[in-house]
Amino acid sequence: MRYYFKISLIVLFLFTGCSKKTPELVFSVGGAPNELDFWEEIISNFEKEKGIKVRILRQPTDSDQRRQGILIPMKAKIENPDIFLMDIAWIPQFAASNWLLSLDDRIERDEFSLKPFWRNILDLSDTYKDNLVALPVYIDAGVLYYRKDLLKKYGFRNPPATWSELLKISKKIQKEERKKNSSFFAFVWQGAQYEGLICNFLEFASLKGGGFSFADEVSVNTPANIKAADFMKDLINKWKLSPPNTYTDMKEEQVRMFFQSGNALFERNWPYAWGLHQSDGSEVKDKVGITALPYFKGGKSVSTLGGWHIGISRFSDSKEDAWAFMKYVVSKKVQKSLCLRLGWNPARKDVYSDSEILKKYPHFKDLKNVFGNASPRPAIPYYTQVSDVLQRYINSVIAGKADSKEAFSQAENEIKNIVERYRE
Repeated sequence: MRYYFKISLIVLFLFTGCSKKTPELVFSVGGAPNELDFWEEIISNFEKEKGIKVRILRQPTDSDQRRQGILIPMKAKIENPDIFLMDIAWIPQFAASNWLLSLDDRIERDEFSLKPFWRNILDLSDTYKDNLVALPVYIDAGVLYYRKDLLKKYGFRNPPATWSELLKISKKIQKEERKKNSSFFAFVWQGAQYEGLICNFLEFASLKGGGFSFADEVSVNTPANIKAADFMKDLINKWKLSPPNTYTDMKEEQVRMFFQSGNALFERNWPYAWGLHQSDGSEVKDKVGITALPYFKGGKSVSTLGGWHIGISRFSDSKEDAWAFMKYVVSKKVQKSLCLRLGWNPARKDVYSDSEILKKYPHFKDLKNVFGNASPRPAIPYYTQVSDVLQRYINSVIAGKADSKEAFSQAENEIKNIVERYRE
């Protein structure tokens, strides 16, 4: 605790010690070195076009560290950073804490059009208590990658639309491929105990009553959720179509590398994996297709929404400059550049029909429909605490260490206690 307190003081000192001596906009953003370098280029172009000075506050790649780097100055109510990128899961907490500036008045004043953006994303992720508090910069949603060559080889014309179809295809092809490759598994997905497990689970739990609700009362222990968790467990333990280390090791990159090595038929992942699968040296280059995730009969395809959004601090002393920068970042020109240079999925629908984009990323025509049906994780300010509980219990079920009915019952009770403490 003392160590954490010292670190917090150091970070707060860095923010306050770097308070603005001359008028400038402070933009907080993290990511890989190439991403940060490109943000510097975007800022340089913005400064030349708008005459507004911007200082970039570089954050680490790690998402939790980036979140902490914003939490500290917001809790201290200091003026910078003025504007920052947020993981979609942070928005409810930041908004509930009254840290984000409402954008509605400025949107109306400037007649800023929201038509290029997906309405479901704005309504479900960027709006809090009827106030728009953020805009999407780039978006993610879970998709199903599949081996086109293997489906064709074994006589399947189309990828699976339902989970039962995936089972049928997987059993046949895995059996045949195992004759020459004992390391082959039909389906790889994220099952380790971390946030990615919740994203995957919500995509399996697509029947009515599936997922998690906290509106009026806590709803976690439902037949749809139990069916989804048991199905995930059976993929590993009963049908053995997914690797035995799915619940211990499988996160995004482990899944991506497994599929890219040529050892899997299907892969659940985010759209970022496409470019890597198509890179030189990839065992699956030009052999991969992309489609919406399967669903149980009687349900529908669901993709968990991910991505990063931009918001303005309510404590900023450069709110108008921050709004000008926000509009610039979500403009078609910058969105297209972020896509071409970094491979990010634009937040604007009109970029997905751009001929230059489609030439480089032909799979974007499929992503457009996926994003339109994507759903966010629960928009509650205490989501991270709830997620920690759910990760623990769902992981124990798919590992075969806990009964699903009992696990969801216990999880629901723990979450009710969290909700009660928060409301008090």
